[in-house]
Amino acid sequence: MTEPGDADAQDRALLAEHLGGAPHAFDDLLGRHRQRMWAVAFRTLGDPEEAADAVQDARISAYRGAAGYRGEARVTTWLHRIVVNACLDRARRQAVRPTVPLPEQLPADARDALDEHETAVLVQQAIAALPEEQRAAVVLVDLTGFSVDDAAAILEVPPGTVKSRCFRGRARLAVSLGHLRNPDGPESVTPAAPDAEGGQP
Repeated sequence: MTEPGDADAQDRALLAEHLGGAPHAFDDLLGRHRQRMWAVAFRTLGDPEEAADAVQDARISAYRGAAGYRGEARVTTWLHRIVVNACLDRARRQAVRPTVPLPEQLPADARDALDEHETAVLVQQAIAALPEEQRAAVVLVDLTGFSVDDAAAILEVPPGTVKSRCFRGRARLAVSLGHLRNPDGPESVTPAAPDAEGGQP
């Protein structure tokens, strides 16, 4: 298993090679992070075409801004900060709302699959309806698996602020998605108790 420090050292080496003129170093660097960058973009925007465009925007921004990387954060933090900013820029420019075209008649054996798809769309719509600061925090921590500290570094806010935004976002999702909960099973979206260190929303 690659330790985070080892991974960052490899990222920094590739970035240095890119700045030194190595033709494939930048693509190799992004290839190491492409899947997670895509996940962040898709979860934030909810539309695969918009997500692909946001990742491409981020790629161009990272390419152009590589010389400005100062090494104060891990390379993956720097890259995902650019992705999040690209997504929020796109979300501000146009309201992205996924839609589901429904056929007039549906075969019985396809109903379960459609129900599952509709549920996924409702969840994505609820995420898209969150204030953008809360949406970014929830996507990074709850949906993409970043630690609170890593999300704080990406968003350039204190960890307590990330915790506060996640708490508020989860609370909103609990309300908007309450009808999807299984009364016989564990609730899938439950706001945690507020943290004593919670920062600003």
